Amino acid sequence: MLLGACVLSLSAQGRSLLSGKVLSSDKSVIDFATVYLKGTQYGCTTNEKGLYHLKAPAGKYILTVSAIGFETVEKEVEILADGRSKQNVILKPSVTELDEVVVVSNGVGRIKRSAFNAVAVDTRELQNSTKNLSEALQKLPGMKLRESGGVGSDMQLMLDGFSGKHVKVFIDGVPQEGAGTAFDLNNIPVNFAERIEVYKGVVPVGFGTDALGGVINIVTNKQKRNWFLDASYSYGSFNTHKSYINFGQSFRNGLTYEINAYQNYSDNNYYINNWVEEFNHENNTSVSDESNIQRVKRFNDTFHNEAVIGKIGVTGKSWADRLMFNVAYSHFYKEIQNGVYQEIVFGEKHRHGYSIVPSVEYRKQNLFTKGLDVTVTANYNHNLTTNVDTAMYKYNWLGDRIPRSTAGEQNHQFSEQINTNWNTTLTAVYRLGKMHSFTFNNVFSTFRRTGRSLIEKNSVLEDYDEPTKSRKNIAGLSYRLMPSEKWNLSVFGKHYNSYSEGTVQLSDNNVGSDTRVSQSVSSFGYGAAGTYFLGKAIQLKLSYEKALRMPSTQELFGDGDLEAGKADLKPERSDNVNLSASYNKQLGKHGLYVEGGIIYRNTQDYIKRDLSTVGGTSYGSYTNHGRVETKGFNVSLRYSYSNWFNMGGTFNNLDTRDKEKKRAASSGQNALTYGQRIPNIPYQYANVDMNFYWHNLFAKGNTLTFGWDCFYQHDFPLYWESFGDPSTKIRVPQQISHNLSLGYSILNGRYNISFECRNLTDEKLYDNFSLQKAGRAFYGKFRVYFGK
Repeated sequence: MLLGACVLSLSAQGRSLLSGKVLSSDKSVIDFATVYLKGTQYGCTTNEKGLYHLKAPAGKYILTVSAIGFETVEKEVEILADGRSKQNVILKPSVTELDEVVVVSNGVGRIKRSAFNAVAVDTRELQNSTKNLSEALQKLPGMKLRESGGVGSDMQLMLDGFSGKHVKVFIDGVPQEGAGTAFDLNNIPVNFAERIEVYKGVVPVGFGTDALGGVINIVTNKQKRNWFLDASYSYGSFNTHKSYINFGQSFRNGLTYEINAYQNYSDNNYYINNWVEEFNHENNTSVSDESNIQRVKRFNDTFHNEAVIGKIGVTGKSWADRLMFNVAYSHFYKEIQNGVYQEIVFGEKHRHGYSIVPSVEYRKQNLFTKGLDVTVTANYNHNLTTNVDTAMYKYNWLGDRIPRSTAGEQNHQFSEQINTNWNTTLTAVYRLGKMHSFTFNNVFSTFRRTGRSLIEKNSVLEDYDEPTKSRKNIAGLSYRLMPSEKWNLSVFGKHYNSYSEGTVQLSDNNVGSDTRVSQSVSSFGYGAAGTYFLGKAIQLKLSYEKALRMPSTQELFGDGDLEAGKADLKPERSDNVNLSASYNKQLGKHGLYVEGGIIYRNTQDYIKRDLSTVGGTSYGSYTNHGRVETKGFNVSLRYSYSNWFNMGGTFNNLDTRDKEKKRAASSGQNALTYGQRIPNIPYQYANVDMNFYWHNLFAKGNTLTFGWDCFYQHDFPLYWESFGDPSTKIRVPQQISHNLSLGYSILNGRYNISFECRNLTDEKLYDNFSLQKAGRAFYGKFRVYFGK
């Protein structure tokens, strides 16, 4: 039998033995837990069976036992002289502001005791698929993934009617702003996460964010594990290759290391439907017939990215539950097939870049005093992106080309921009007994961008532009009252402070204006959230927040290419209300989970994305749109039978409308769009999925899995509904898509093989501004996992 590693400073002579087992409250063993006698140098760790053996002189001591994710236990023990004493210890999961996640057998669950409207998806049943993190989120109520194309395309997640920068993304509670293309959710494989938590609308102070729509928190596996390896490779349509590897080890002395690496590659050469501009090569002219729609193949849309994340540190120490130093490197290359409209086609335009992100993470429960848990993180991001648009040709959708008199398919450029970000977070949770807890969070972040043209002018390379920059600090304090398991209440306040300075890139009449503007924001927000249990199965939640969202760096400063910023954007201010009820019941082999929610948002200075064409060049741009009101609801139902079948789905109905009565604050003219639905926002969508499992098929420990899922989207207006002739009005069409999957797992998941068909019926799918996505596609994946 392997024993826990003991730390003894003296000879074992004259010592007695204290031994026992460390278990969690569900009776599972806890390996690598730290066990020591308080105020002494006698200590050890538990082995893989949760056993510990500790030698020390006879006497009375305080036995201290700690493990990541559990509350530290201290209890009096007596070690008998020349004898053997036994003391088993049970650790309870730690209860912090975010609380524990209860994931039911069908893969979706709720942050149980939290008063905030939050749900979670367990990614383990998806890890043999080729899904990325953004696709895994679609089974949650209120979620909608919007992509502008295939692998590596621009992506937005819509949550309860809010999309894009309204929804903030975190990994293990650390904000991901400015992390780079390779770390977008649609480029990270689903194996990267243990689960994904979604906080809808009102957000806990522990995240320290200025999100209006909600928060997505990617939670990775932090358990101490012996040596492990998780590796996979997939290949599919459009010459798509994806690979992933994750390996690491935790030693008994607490030393821990881990490597995560993944890559995506795709030609994205799928077919779309569009009219073709025909070229006359004799005189280099062109003729357009927009009624002649043809089936054409994308040809300048290759994307690939590579990322590697290294972690090393210690866990389970008396002075640190977790201290990790991390370094992430990523690279990407992206060809740009079209602009913000599909009829605009490019043949050589592309961009590439890399990012380096060092970071540090420190976590300690009961720091200095019992009940005080502290987390500190800091990261720095250096990101360089190069935009290349130097072609002397004009292309059409057939890949044909004619010469141009000037360089540049959109806007002649060969330029680089360097973005640098600092993010530091401090979260402290202090618990007074079981009833009271306080949470303080502070997030400080900075952004700086410099850029220059790499095109020599008069044989001289241009200097870097004057930098655009911003900084913001968000501090929050909350108090939670939890008098019983039946109900609890949280109240909180936040202070927002920000400063930004930059050049207005797009105005009504010109691009690249030299006008430099700056603005400062200082504001307070507040809110409350409560939950109540009706019996053990029904949970009610109600939350309200007076919130503020500062404009993102892309909204302020653009992306240096297809997105033009507006440096004088005002922050959005919103009143958010969420009401939800859920029912979770297990009756023998039958499991049922039902959830319904009502959403209300009243937003001032709503930041709206528009399309602008200046001098024949089209850009995405941003404006403040006055008052916007969102009302809606979503429902979710999931059912499981034993461990061989589950099914479920969600339905979402959200109504986002313009409520600004006047064209301008000082104008007496009525706004023509008052009461209209905000364009280009899906307002009704649903999904359904069904999964079958055949366990011990052909051999013990082998499982065959079959899955089907379906996504529905109602048609929605691309522009304001009341403008123009109804017969010619452009709408994104109603669409429904089906996906199938088949997987076989061998030796309890050690070897796995799966096959998928996406968009089985070859539906024409559209999301953003009618940009068509891929048709029917097939993928296969092989995965191996070694370790506990």
